[in-house]
Amino acid sequence: MASPAPRPGILDIKPYVPGASKAAGGATVYKLSSNESALGASEKAIEAYAAAADGLFLYPDGGAVDLREKLGEIHDLDPDRIVCGAGSDEILQLLVKAYVGEGDNIVQTRHGFLVYALAAKSCGAEPRFAEENRLTADIDAVLDLVDARTRMVFIANPNNPTGSYIPESELRRLRDRLREDIILVVDAAYAEYMEEDDYAAGAAMVDDGDNVVMTRTFSKIYGLAALRLGWAYCPRAIADVLNRIRGPFNVTAPAQAAGVAALEDQDFVIRNRDFNRVQRDRLAQQLGRLGLDFAPSFGNFILVKFPDEEGRRAADILDHLNANGVIVRDVNAYGLGSYLRVSIGTEEANRRVVDLLAERFGE
Repeated sequence: MASPAPRPGILDIKPYVPGASKAAGGATVYKLSSNESALGASEKAIEAYAAAADGLFLYPDGGAVDLREKLGEIHDLDPDRIVCGAGSDEILQLLVKAYVGEGDNIVQTRHGFLVYALAAKSCGAEPRFAEENRLTADIDAVLDLVDARTRMVFIANPNNPTGSYIPESELRRLRDRLREDIILVVDAAYAEYMEEDDYAAGAAMVDDGDNVVMTRTFSKIYGLAALRLGWAYCPRAIADVLNRIRGPFNVTAPAQAAGVAALEDQDFVIRNRDFNRVQRDRLAQQLGRLGLDFAPSFGNFILVKFPDEEGRRAADILDHLNANGVIVRDVNAYGLGSYLRVSIGTEEANRRVVDLLAERFGE
């Protein structure tokens, strides 16, 4: 007797594997594998989340109106063109579901977020990977892969796991050379960490035409990863499409309440950004003193390269850190087998990483 079968290609997908959350050793465990906020969440957001407990029997606002209005106020955007989701992951999946199908392709950079390719495969489409230039998006390489079957191009800016970014001028050059029926998705999950004058998250490009979408998240600098809260700023027609296919209550009431409170606490965002910059620069200096190569990062993590030497390879260091209670990110799935990604943690966590690395790379 035949059993139910999924669509062709589904079983060829390797599920996304998040950063590890448990370590084998160490009395204190430092989780530096998922680029979570080193300072946790805003106290105001935590209080708003707790206060929402009294209404757990009620359905949430299906339109996330208060959250969209607050996002519009903070970022000077039209709330009617904001779509909220269960993390920006849901928004990315919905975009592909709505606009990409059998026989189509999407283009992303070689070391871009794996979810783009997984979403494409789930719809029977081909993911294409443009080679990068020194771990940075190469716009010409992206354009070289675009053809008549391309429906969507993804650029994570800054990019995870490399930490690199491209200036607004390069993003605009890419958009200007794409067909009008190709959607350019600018994944700006780490935008709040950016302080460079030539950077733009992408909202202005959304306003300039009909084929750019900017996605954002509350999981990083806002520290609300557990609530799964993200959003997109879209052309009006694309926002309409996403609202037609998303779940009617896809964002929980506690998440909406915490999101509004987090947005109202911009002092926390500034403090978290400043802390991250200081700690990231300090960790980079210490890695340099140990003779380790690393990619300059504009996020809340650093991608560290390890030599092809017995006991000092990335896999060896991963085991060494894990055995001593420090969890970092294995990035083999990104084709970066000689690297590990280290999230910026508390001062104590960062010191522990350096001390453990010094055991293998110190003089």
